[in-house]
Amino acid sequence: MTDTYLVGFDGTAQSRRAVDYAAARAEKSGAKVCVVLVIEWSPYGFHTPEELAERHKRREEELDRAGAMVQPVIDDLTKAGVDASSEVRHGNAGDLLCQIATEKSATQIVIGRTGDSELAQRLLGGLVITLAQVAPVPVTIVP
Repeated sequence: MTDTYLVGFDGTAQSRRAVDYAAARAEKSGAKVCVVLVIEWSPYGFHTPEELAERHKRREEELDRAGAMVQPVIDDLTKAGVDASSEVRHGNAGDLLCQIATEKSATQIVIGRTGDSELAQRLLGGLVITLAQVAPVPVTIVP
């Protein structure tokens, strides 16, 4: 069975270092790398049917833009000989990283310690703590 490294990615330099870390290990071991970008999204709220339709349209557009942001990373990994794939989803990052890790039978989750912006630092700091507590597989935190 081939190992799979799940990497949390948000486009920051920190998350790119996490991708590079996982890729370096995958090149040595023959593991697969799955780069995951989660767009934080709350399904809750009171909306009219028109607002819900607009919200769904925005959600799909965000998924397309996020996929375009991840694709060059996947292309770089593939050129380097790494078996790479990606997932882009809306939801809670901690929940989805754990869910995807289980779905893909990942052997570890790799994530950057913090983001580049103050907001990202707060979000990723919380994400790191969440994953350390609830992840179904070991978590590697890349400085």
